[in-house]
Amino acid sequence: MGEIMLRLSTEGNSRFIQSDRFDVNYGGGEANVAVSLQNYGNEAYFVSKVPEHEIGQAAINSLRRFGVHTDYVARGGERLGIYYLETGSSLRASKVIYDRSHSSISEASPCDFDFDKIFADADWFHWSGITPALSDNAAECVRQACIAAKKAGVTISCDLNYRKKLWTPEKAQSVMRPLMQYVDVCIGNEEDAEKCLGYHPNADVDGGKTDAEGYKQVFINGIKEWGFKYIVSTLRESYNASINGWKAMIYDGKEFYVSRRYEIKPIVDRVGGGDSFSAGLIHGLANGKPMEWALEFAVAASALKHTIPGDVNMVSLSEVESLMSGNGNGRVER
Repeated sequence: MGEIMLRLSTEGNSRFIQSDRFDVNYGGGEANVAVSLQNYGNEAYFVSKVPEHEIGQAAINSLRRFGVHTDYVARGGERLGIYYLETGSSLRASKVIYDRSHSSISEASPCDFDFDKIFADADWFHWSGITPALSDNAAECVRQACIAAKKAGVTISCDLNYRKKLWTPEKAQSVMRPLMQYVDVCIGNEEDAEKCLGYHPNADVDGGKTDAEGYKQVFINGIKEWGFKYIVSTLRESYNASINGWKAMIYDGKEFYVSRRYEIKPIVDRVGGGDSFSAGLIHGLANGKPMEWALEFAVAASALKHTIPGDVNMVSLSEVESLMSGNGNGRVER
């Protein structure tokens, strides 16, 4: 459940002030997760609200082309949210400008959705911290969805996904901390943990140092406070906009597991990297795989996403499994 947006991005690594045209894509945190899950052979449904005009329909069509079900997308409101992306390179960071105020999903209410029907035959419900950050209305929709999902016995995952352009840490914690009581699988990174939950990992992210040891106490505290079944963090070593180290860590209350590390260079498009990670993790856990397998799948899937333009991770199950097995040499497949 979340917002699907119109993405307008500069061509290549052009700056906004250089551009007289934009590449058009549709995406958004939870929508990206739904597409990846469908690509891996799961039945994915997207819950949202879009305006009842051609741009809203185009957003719906962008999901349908990948087989994502849109039965529970409500129609109404005035506009689809937009974000502008300038893709950075080397020492120049990427930039995002939002134009999403008063979007359809931000003005939705729980009465737009029949949550009992939505979760009647569901196994898993995923949402992220972006959605409740949009408005108090959207936050209440998420809360009611979580209540209904928990009542139906559905596993709930949350990607904390803090966005400083949408809310403050104080507001984020006032909303996100109460919602954690419903969450079974908590996903985030060091910034998410600090801004959304008030936990500060012992990690020098800006210096490229993300030692898993610095995250262990955060994981222990999270499970102790909210009883998560799993708590998970990506560990990104951000050397510059073109080169990142990438791995992740998971804890089930008994054992910690740290994944294989990938060095991604050059990065083509890191937007959606966290969403592809969440989708990979959900795919593994929802299909009964051990947490170690699920984490390795998630990290490999996300590493591949960094090589693909656009929000969506357009990779197959076999491609991710191939990288997991060590086939990352990039040789032409004939």
